[in-house]
Amino acid sequence: MKIVYLITGSGGSFYCGNCYRDMLFVRAIRKVPGITSEAIPLYLPPDRKSTGNELDSHVFFGAISMYLREKVHFLSKMPGWLDKVLDTGPMLKLASRFSGTTSTEGLEDLTLNMIEGDNAFRRYEVDRLVKYLTRNGKPDIIHLSNALIIGLARQIKRRLDVKIVCSLLNEDDWIEVMAEPFRTKAWKMIAAEARYIDTFITPSNYYRNLFIQKTGLDGSNIRIVPLGFYSGCTAEKQENPHSPSIGYLCRVNSMNGFDKMVDAFLELKKAKDFKNLSLHVCGGYTGEDKQFIKEQIRKIREQGQSASIKIYPEFDGDAKREFFRNIDIMSVPVRKIDGYGLYILEANCAGVPVVQPATGAFPEILGKTGGGIVYSPDTVSELSVNLSKLLLDRELRTRLSSQGMQGVAENLSPERMSVNLSEIYSNLV
Repeated sequence: MKIVYLITGSGGSFYCGNCYRDMLFVRAIRKVPGITSEAIPLYLPPDRKSTGNELDSHVFFGAISMYLREKVHFLSKMPGWLDKVLDTGPMLKLASRFSGTTSTEGLEDLTLNMIEGDNAFRRYEVDRLVKYLTRNGKPDIIHLSNALIIGLARQIKRRLDVKIVCSLLNEDDWIEVMAEPFRTKAWKMIAAEARYIDTFITPSNYYRNLFIQKTGLDGSNIRIVPLGFYSGCTAEKQENPHSPSIGYLCRVNSMNGFDKMVDAFLELKKAKDFKNLSLHVCGGYTGEDKQFIKEQIRKIREQGQSASIKIYPEFDGDAKREFFRNIDIMSVPVRKIDGYGLYILEANCAGVPVVQPATGAFPEILGKTGGGIVYSPDTVSELSVNLSKLLLDRELRTRLSSQGMQGVAENLSPERMSVNLSEIYSNLV
């Protein structure tokens, strides 16, 4: 059985949970006997630091040409040779430096076009993709990265008799900040295009229910496949009770609640027990996050706590391992409710317990790992209280650390995930 993943790129400038999920799928399924797979990037070239050579070097539907066709009228019918010039590797790498926006202002029409497919995914580009997909024989299944590119399903099915799977996670991050009537129209269009998808896959019951609520679909072909994380990253930290530390691992922006973390950290620093408390920040950012980050750094500086914060310039490999070695607990107090939270699995796998708001899929995930606590209401003061509770209770931290590592290994392993994936694929073909 041959699987092809079509993966949308983020540019590699920040911690992208969906990108990470796609690579977990690719790596897991390649270990299943009888299955071959390849992963092809869309929009932007892959971040080689995190993907190695696991993604194809060819990029389809280059971000620059797609954007210019939509925003510059006289380029809407640019010839194919100009596409090739604009979407060369160096140009796309330059564009990736500015990627990762969470602002849909001005991009509403392009978003709807990608969902529908006819205008954004131009015929000759789809033909080029299909030709490449079939160069070594037709794939059995094509797996789309998310529902924002669901328009590709109809385009591909017109040309190939192939089953199509589509991952679902965090599409609402983009759609829900769109102005009306675009927001409602986007969900309705996804529902209309869903008939071309044979199976949807999402990692949590929370997100399955949210997708059903937003689209009005009955959910009969939505399967739950919890993400599995590769263990082997054991806790190496030697705790110093006189120098406690908190970690934050995610894209550093308002949506992921970094300002809430900063406010809770500064509140804790006022207490006698936490004079030596430090905050470790890992996850990267984009150009549009810089002003927000400056504001948080200013707050920290005004409180005289600049020496108590460490920002990691990288968020993969050795830098991430160092990050986990240096923290006692971790929290990502997201403002936008999360449909999963892969960073929780990463922390638990490293033996680091987490403190998360009781929102979205967090209670569901921690119910499987046992590696943390949730709090409600979702306020900075309640976050501070629960961070303090865990920092001061070493016995509780040790217990949650052990439970988290065991929970990931037993309930959220990549082996279990690959079995679930392969069963879904096999049933389709």
